[in-house]
Amino acid sequence: MKKDTKSPLRDLRQPATVSEPPKVTFPCDYSLKVVGDAADDFPAWVCQVIVKHAPDFDETTLQVVDSRNGRFQSVRVTIVATGEQQLSSLFDELKATGRVHMVV
Repeated sequence: MKKDTKSPLRDLRQPATVSEPPKVTFPCDYSLKVVGDAADDFPAWVCQVIVKHAPDFDETTLQVVDSRNGRFQSVRVTIVATGEQQLSSLFDELKATGRVHMVV
């Protein structure tokens, strides 16, 4: 006799359920990784932009990681995010300069 068990596979004939992304509750600690071309002034420049949008930014949270071949740098920081508008403005300014390849 066969047991009635649910298959772990999804029935592709049925539409997938779309879940909403998790909502962030502000204010909160928010980690950022800013990736750009390696340069001596890149970490300091990233800090200058961040301080405009998060004046209480603690520079001791800054970590700089060079890529394997030294062509890129990632600057990792944690800020206190106060809202979506703040984050959007910060991301827009970082990307608009042309020095940043990616903000995560």
